Amino acid sequence: MTRSHSESDKTHVLQAPPVRPELSLVVPFYNEAEAVDVFFGKIMSVLENISCSFEIICINDGSTDDTLARLVGQKENILQIKIIDFSRNFGKDAAMTAGLDYASGKCVIPIDSDLQDPPELIIKMLDKWEQGFDVVLAKRTDRSEDSLFKRITAYLFYKICNLFSDIELPENVGDFRLLDRKVVDAIKQCPERKRFMKGLFAFAGFKTASVEYKRPAREVGTSKWNYWKLWNYAIDGLTSFSTFPLKIWTYIGGFITLASFAGGMWILIRTLLYGIDWPGYASLMTIMLFLGGTQMISLGLIGEYVGRIYMESKQRPIYIIKDIIE
Repeated sequence: MTRSHSESDKTHVLQAPPVRPELSLVVPFYNEAEAVDVFFGKIMSVLENISCSFEIICINDGSTDDTLARLVGQKENILQIKIIDFSRNFGKDAAMTAGLDYASGKCVIPIDSDLQDPPELIIKMLDKWEQGFDVVLAKRTDRSEDSLFKRITAYLFYKICNLFSDIELPENVGDFRLLDRKVVDAIKQCPERKRFMKGLFAFAGFKTASVEYKRPAREVGTSKWNYWKLWNYAIDGLTSFSTFPLKIWTYIGGFITLASFAGGMWILIRTLLYGIDWPGYASLMTIMLFLGGTQMISLGLIGEYVGRIYMESKQRPIYIIKDIIE
């Protein structure tokens, strides 16, 4: 409980402590000026029909358009909005981390502003939460709005991660999910700087349910993800929760060593029996290039892990806040 002191009469006036909202929405924004008004029009039509109190944590992730101005304009009409303005673009996972850090609700729902996460699902998520589930996942049953290449690569990503990772990532589940307060507090204990939020959500565990939906097409704006960013994100996901890419080179090296020994023995026996050495410049170059390629790939993977160690050792902040508008 806080106290305010009046200089005029020296009396103490007690103030009621702030009431914690039941629901916190965490919404990252990066150059989404076109989507701001549409998003709040849709989200408020849902939130006005729920019985619990709520807040909306909007993270402006270094937008270079007028996203921030649009958010400030919305706050004039929606008092539950809190705006966290980053000093520059730190990435979506950093924005969600800030949202979780500043969310005060008894449950938290990260949601994208492109409306591919249907706000109507919030009601179903809250129903599951009231039934006693700590995590409620929004699972996509239809990704036909994505390209065939993206669907195939997403399928392979989940299969490879779940085959080799220390945790299991739920397939066709994005960041849109409900997290109970104790789940949020558990995730906030994870100190890593290089963050893969899908993995951290799965790492936390807890009692989980899911609601299914067909993912609609993006209503306004364009995606800020390209294939190169998605590829690097997949590498981050695999190296964040698995050391298998390092271990596999032990087995590859052992196999190459055995194959080389067997090949050497065959050359020796062939030379002793027939008096002919192993001919062929092309075969020699092929073997050398193959071994050189495997060494470079293994060094690259080691570099990925060393790079993560390097970034963690600096202990830089995950994000820097320029301003908070409450």
